[in-house]
Amino acid sequence: MAIHLGGSSRQSLVATSAALEAELKGVSADAAALLSNELFAVVNVLGANVALRRAITDPARSAEDKAKLLGDIFLGKLGKNAMDIAVKAVSLRWSAPSDLLISLEQVAIQAEASAANSRGELDQLEDELFIFARALVANQELRNALNGNSDAIAEKQILVNSVLKTSTKSTKALVAQIVNGLWGRNIETALADLAHGTANFRNLVVAHVRTAIELSDQQKSELTKALSKEVGQNVRINIEIDPRVLGGISIRFRDELIDGTVISRMAEASQVLAGK
Repeated sequence: MAIHLGGSSRQSLVATSAALEAELKGVSADAAALLSNELFAVVNVLGANVALRRAITDPARSAEDKAKLLGDIFLGKLGKNAMDIAVKAVSLRWSAPSDLLISLEQVAIQAEASAANSRGELDQLEDELFIFARALVANQELRNALNGNSDAIAEKQILVNSVLKTSTKSTKALVAQIVNGLWGRNIETALADLAHGTANFRNLVVAHVRTAIELSDQQKSELTKALSKEVGQNVRINIEIDPRVLGGISIRFRDELIDGTVISRMAEASQVLAGK
């Protein structure tokens, strides 16, 4: 399921995700998981309190006032990284109060996906979420139980743990969080939102490589290690063989382009000559 945000909320989500990305660079899996858990704590409080959600997204309030309100609520309950991201989020403009809730949940999901990625378990996380979603489709009783009484948190957690007993820590953590915070969604929609968040994180750690010739396994390995070291996260590379580049290699990662192809250097030389 795609997350549909309108107007200023789309740009605010991008800015909040960028704040998360900066906090995640080079951190350990445990630190990323803790950050995710703390961001979910903010989501849970905002999800349970409509009045607070409206107050903290009120465009008439200053960013400083919103930050103070957030600080009063979460003083001593959040680490600096989580607080910085939450303060950044509430300082932005949101088209609707619910958009802040949706967006903070998305960055919390991405933080846990970062933890899974650092452990080398991102593929497994995505596979397990898919399998769990298929189990829901096939099991009406399970679906009803997880969509049922919102006060039965302990019972739901026991059920989730029994279904996911061999799954990764990240899978268990994410499913437990959304089961406890459906916020008007059914469990199927909430799982789709989980998948959306992990897919968005996946896009942050994929480098698209264009080269004129096939790279050897050793070259792929060395390139992957170099990019992972630079980014501070495990990076996966997608390789496109394109004879038009003539030679060299082009790497597009996030919003950056490293273009070392022959055709690029020829174009630069032509520009220099044209300027003389």
